[in-house]
Amino acid sequence: MGAGVVQKDGGGQHRRGRRRGGRARPMAEINVTPFVDVMLVLLIIFMVAAPLMVVGVPVQLPKTAATSLPSEQEEPLTVTVTAEGQIMLQTTEVARDELIGKLRAIAAERTSDRVFLRADGNVPYAQVAVVMGALNRGGFSNIGLVTDNGGPAMDGSDTAAAGN
Repeated sequence: MGAGVVQKDGGGQHRRGRRRGGRARPMAEINVTPFVDVMLVLLIIFMVAAPLMVVGVPVQLPKTAATSLPSEQEEPLTVTVTAEGQIMLQTTEVARDELIGKLRAIAAERTSDRVFLRADGNVPYAQVAVVMGALNRGGFSNIGLVTDNGGPAMDGSDTAAAGN
């Protein structure tokens, strides 16, 4: 159904559908091979980088039946109390007498007053309460306690057995 143009050249011969100058027509197809290559490289980068985004202070969190908190736009501030009693702000160790001053400086720069407190399950409750008081004095009144899932639900059901 396509219509061709018939042109006469100087010799009286007919040419059908040729372009002048011998140039080839551009391809009408998109080459997706470079796009696929870039996407595979990005996939590998994200697969390798994702496990490294976890806060790197190893503690043995207590297990509870609580649900997760909703996520935020801002990276959450995390304070960790290790089994040895060290206090870590994100991944940096902080002396107890410097904690409130650093928290106030951080609170002045942040829009959210939420902080996550991670404490080893073997740390006495009194030490955790002291750190919570320091967080409050440092300007953070929205304190979330971080735990692992799969602990007792306190309603007679055993979620530890169901979670494993």
